[in-house]
Amino acid sequence: MKASDIREMSADDIRARISELEEERFRLKFRAATETLENPLQLRFIRRDIARLNTILREQALAAGAPRRGRKNAAAARRAASEAGSTGGSTTGATPTTKPSRAKRAASTSRAAKR
Repeated sequence: MKASDIREMSADDIRARISELEEERFRLKFRAATETLENPLQLRFIRRDIARLNTILREQALAAGAPRRGRKNAAAARRAASEAGSTGGSTTGATPTTKPSRAKRAASTSRAAKR
């Protein structure tokens, strides 16, 4: 399936095609576990078609003005919350303790062994 063909489809058609391919992928994986497939590469093609469909669906959503998701937006949301006065963390105010790195632990144990 070519990306140009997918871009001509509506979002509902893309979602329907994704669900069809996921069902087909499930059936193929199940058959692959019980018997040998005639074309084992078919699983790869289906997986890539699903990814291609999801990518173009996301492109269409971004073009329509849907909000972005991901780590950058989570960080921006935390910054906005902190600027608004929300702490968003523990209420005790204590700083979390961390373990020393593996290298520091190794260095401290080797110094103790040398004494």
